[in-house]
Amino acid sequence: MRNNTPTGRLAGITLLLFYSSIAFSQQKSISTEQFIRNKLEIVKPLPVIISWETDDALVISKKEPTDSSAKTVLYHLKNNTEAAYKEAVADKKITLINNDLYYRNDTGYIRLTNSAAKEINPTFSPDSQSIAYTRANNLFVFNLKQNKEIQLTTDGNDSLMNGYSSWVYNEEILGRSSQYRAFWWSPDNRHIAFFRTNDSPVPVFTITDGTGQHGLVEKVRYPKVGDANPKIKIGITDINSPQTIWVDFNENDDQYFGMPYWNADGKQLLTPWMNRDQNHLKIYAVDVANGVKKDFYDEQQKTWVDLDDLKKVNVLKNGKGYIIISDKTGWKHLYYHDADGKLINPITSGNFTVTDISYISEKNEMIYFTARRENSARTDLYSIKFDGKNLKRLTFGDFHHAIQMSPSGKYFISTYSNSSTPPKMALFTHTGKLVKEHGNAKGKDFDNYSLAKTSILRIKSEDGLFDLPSQITWPANFDSAKRYPVLISIYGGPDAGTVMDKWTYSTNQQILANDGLIQVAMDHRASGHFGKAGVDYMFHNLGYWEMKDYSTIVKYLINKGWADSTKICITGFSYGGYMSCYALTYGANTFTHGMAGGSVTDWTLYDAIYTERFMGTPANNPEGYKTSSVLNYVDRYKGKLQLVHGVIDDNVHLQNSLQLISKLEDQKKDFEFMVYPGCGHGWRDNKWLHYQNMKTRFIYKNLLEKPVPEGLLK
Repeated sequence: MRNNTPTGRLAGITLLLFYSSIAFSQQKSISTEQFIRNKLEIVKPLPVIISWETDDALVISKKEPTDSSAKTVLYHLKNNTEAAYKEAVADKKITLINNDLYYRNDTGYIRLTNSAAKEINPTFSPDSQSIAYTRANNLFVFNLKQNKEIQLTTDGNDSLMNGYSSWVYNEEILGRSSQYRAFWWSPDNRHIAFFRTNDSPVPVFTITDGTGQHGLVEKVRYPKVGDANPKIKIGITDINSPQTIWVDFNENDDQYFGMPYWNADGKQLLTPWMNRDQNHLKIYAVDVANGVKKDFYDEQQKTWVDLDDLKKVNVLKNGKGYIIISDKTGWKHLYYHDADGKLINPITSGNFTVTDISYISEKNEMIYFTARRENSARTDLYSIKFDGKNLKRLTFGDFHHAIQMSPSGKYFISTYSNSSTPPKMALFTHTGKLVKEHGNAKGKDFDNYSLAKTSILRIKSEDGLFDLPSQITWPANFDSAKRYPVLISIYGGPDAGTVMDKWTYSTNQQILANDGLIQVAMDHRASGHFGKAGVDYMFHNLGYWEMKDYSTIVKYLINKGWADSTKICITGFSYGGYMSCYALTYGANTFTHGMAGGSVTDWTLYDAIYTERFMGTPANNPEGYKTSSVLNYVDRYKGKLQLVHGVIDDNVHLQNSLQLISKLEDQKKDFEFMVYPGCGHGWRDNKWLHYQNMKTRFIYKNLLEKPVPEGLLK
């Protein structure tokens, strides 16, 4: 598969224009001291869209550089006016005070619950007349009309959870934004579907910290590869007569369930099911009255099917069908299915990726969606009919567009930029006609001063099949005859690219460019730029293709005479930490320095759902687990690695770094290590500043070989 995007063909032109812009620039230079003092207005903040009140009214937070604080305004689209906005006291507000629920109306707060245990995830019914929540791992409803609490389940305990998910489901399927909520209201306000999670088969992982005299001990049910997963039963309860109907699945089967979808009238529950190998997705239509299921949708792939796409099924409110998203052809596209799940027709097709559905107009049978079609490093908004006809691009120019659509699809807001153009924010009609510009991030000093240039390059992969994208911030006053140290910031992983042609700017970025550092973000063939067909290269083979493609990009920079081959540093966190550790071991002939945080160092140490999706199990893919492990290549290590980890990280456990450290010590390798007590998978406040300062010192000592500028450390 070859990438024939315009950017791929124009990489050389991009670089030529970059050099030209340096040669003819008449702007003033900005010193490192000026950046640190931060007195110039190079860029300014854009307005923040808080919400759409209606299709014709926007709540916007604005802050001019001269303002001491942001102000909130209500913008009326019809008459193009702004007015001060004061949030009305809503009659649909609930809050938690001392672990109990309170309901807020015009007269104040009304207490709803009175219990020692905390109410979790309070969620209104669609008509706002009832509130569902969990307490002590049981599911409850409070009926506001009757001023009455109803208990829907009674068997909850520490390992049996009703309406509350397990750690691994929250992390890998339902998503962190769910906050462990595993219950869903029906559109008719009558039923609640929920997961009953039995976590008792899952092994316990013990996490300790040094808090207090006797330390801290936490026990987490965490399934690592090959371990038993939580057992799930799916219940449907009628809140008017709290009796649970159990959906017709065997909870003892080795399986996964995705977030269910209610159909338009609330009489059926569409329930995603997947086998343990994660290559067979079935969606069943479940009869709410009796829990009986029937086939609705079936998808199989040779590698894996993504279950954790929470917008896979889009229910049409008129009851006439569904819009389903799938990457089964090798690219993620839209499909129109009827009310029984039968495919009517594909809606989109081609070698591009649909990224999201912004709005569905059922009346006009029109879908507004975003896609990486013109260029895989940019997103645009399009419209298309249900039958796949009349595809139109609604956004414009060589920009990456971030879209916010109004409630009824009448307008959209785009925040758009590219690597050399600061963001603008503007309001458009649904046809793409400009209504009003709402913000420009370009500050008053932008045009008077020169910044380090950032450009997008496409570099041919070693096998010639892919034009690999990179976003590069060049040193100030770049001299093509001089070699510079390189800092590569990555995440890596399947379908998790970081290179987009959009504006990036920070004082730290510009200071490092002033001091002579090439700063690079780069993506590999499985990063998402080349569809699922590209991502599939990583099946049973994490690490290999990322490292091959990253090395190809680095070698390109070295061969051009721009990069100093003795100072190639890579940094990342989580999966990016894995890649940084892997680069300093497996890829040690290319990468000389690394900064790795919260790193996986061996895939047998990570959770079952994520790891097995790509790697299978050690039983059916022993070679893949061997070749992907950082621990198996410590003998190649010859550079300088800085490792950091949160002590109570419940996601990527500290044992990952400890096992790597032990191997490095046994082989008498030189490295740096820092732990952050009381911190999980990431940290904040002064510990975060300490971490950033440590990275800054590492860069100046090992790559730039000069003192850290005064005032740069926080």
